[in-house]
Amino acid sequence: MTLHVAVIGSGPAGIYTAEALVKQSAEPVEVDVIERLPTPYGLVRYGVAPDHTSIKSIANYLRKVLELPQVRFLGGVTLGSDVSVEDLLGVYDAVVYCTGAMVDRRLGIPGEDLPGSVAATDFVNWYCGHPDVDPGRFTLDTSEVAVIGVGNVAVDVVRVLAKTAEELRATDVPHEVLQRLGESEVKAIHMVGRRGPEHAKFTLKELRELGELANADVCVRPDEAVVLGGDFPRQVQGNIKVLQGWADREPVGRPRRLDVRFWLRPVEILGTERVEGLKLERTRLSEEGRVVGTGEYETLPVGMVLRSVGYQSVPLPGVPFSERTMTVPNEAGRVRDREYVAGWLKRGPTGVIGTNKSDAAETVRTLLADLDGGARVGSGGVDALLAGRGVRPITYGEWLAIEAAEAELAQSLSRGERVKLVGLEAMLRACRS
Repeated sequence: MTLHVAVIGSGPAGIYTAEALVKQSAEPVEVDVIERLPTPYGLVRYGVAPDHTSIKSIANYLRKVLELPQVRFLGGVTLGSDVSVEDLLGVYDAVVYCTGAMVDRRLGIPGEDLPGSVAATDFVNWYCGHPDVDPGRFTLDTSEVAVIGVGNVAVDVVRVLAKTAEELRATDVPHEVLQRLGESEVKAIHMVGRRGPEHAKFTLKELRELGELANADVCVRPDEAVVLGGDFPRQVQGNIKVLQGWADREPVGRPRRLDVRFWLRPVEILGTERVEGLKLERTRLSEEGRVVGTGEYETLPVGMVLRSVGYQSVPLPGVPFSERTMTVPNEAGRVRDREYVAGWLKRGPTGVIGTNKSDAAETVRTLLADLDGGARVGSGGVDALLAGRGVRPITYGEWLAIEAAEAELAQSLSRGERVKLVGLEAMLRACRS
């Protein structure tokens, strides 16, 4: 008897879940990986900075899973509009939700919705060629930009802003986006953290890359780099050493300047028609270890604010969701009868890409234990259901045609291995030509 499972989402969590099902199941299994976009890999394709080719190579591993005979990719199918939870439970033995965390947390301050105040995920999606974002969305026509947050995503955003278009030419950045980056008027970038250097979330490797920027001076204020005692982990000690080293050096006059700031929290984004400034308050730690304001303020004359203070998941139609934790409530991956969850939607946006592998394995163990010896209700007959609604999924072979078109585009532009196609229409033309 064959076990039929639907996995919703084709990012690392979803594909690792498919792999775990194939490896752990003692009986034959067929897994349909259902994705709303025509393209798989989730944040590996649309969240990893284009100049981080070593991380993007994870796609090669994920590709091998999608090519397993027990796994099928169904792109262009949206939960809620094309199929419902009830539909899926009618044709599968189990459903696993793996849609990740797709939006940024808000700052909750006045002026946050002004034009020019942008979620970092939107900016990342833009330079990564996400089909939900128009390549003309951003015009970098301001001389100063603030990036709120001191995590790896903030570092990626800062690095892309600081580099020249020529430095990014060999990457897979969409050509329209590369042209916009080449026209950038940005001269000063401010990366702002509410706490001190010892609390920053970026990794040492990511931080060191900033110090290697050829087009920007990296500056840290000596008074903001001071750290008072503490037995810090090696990673944190490394961050502190690098930042304090930057505080001791003088700018050499590169075209752009990056100021890495600490102990400042945004209190208001200023402007009328669009962003004209960012008001910050100096902070300190209270005796309880909480960040509190000191009543000392400064204003940065920025024309753009990129908010990078953490990802969060969004509810799925028909699926339980906790507004408190911004996750799907679960026990070891179990949501309710025959429904499961894995990845950031399960545990929140923590860990690295590889963390999703062990997380998915736990969910699959729970799923297989629940269904062990039970009657099979799944027929795997989602094809007929979709066809009856006029929905034609994108196949894995059609996704490979998109990849081939991107490689051809790169060759025609004399740019690297691939250049991403822009927009759903271009992708559909490529895969159905």
